[in-house]
Amino acid sequence: MTATLETMEPTGTWEGDNEVLAALGRKGLSYKVWGADWCGDCQGQLPTFAAALDAAGVPDERIDRYPVDDDKDGEGVDAYGIEYIPTVVVERAGEEVTRFVEEEPEPIAEYLAGRIAERDERAQA
Repeated sequence: MTATLETMEPTGTWEGDNEVLAALGRKGLSYKVWGADWCGDCQGQLPTFAAALDAAGVPDERIDRYPVDDDKDGEGVDAYGIEYIPTVVVERAGEEVTRFVEEEPEPIAEYLAGRIAERDERAQA
């Protein structure tokens, strides 16, 4: 296995809602992404998510990529309880804000942005 996660390379330009970009680009957020280049779900979802992060202006140093092998073993898998890929964990100041696991009813960017916005609204209330 190679230690890359090429599926996290943006393909094309992300064209989506500005509110999604605003939520993803909020100050202090970092992203941990587990996936594999051999994984069909990762191939289908991660390039678009990477394009959204790029469009939101999230710098590379706030995105950690963790490739896993065929047995879904890799760095951070045990510590974060990763069972399915792709998994994206969003953190702020070392605390988990939200996570996307494998498949949800909406794309990764929209799913995470909605939960980031909800959490921030609750924190301000």
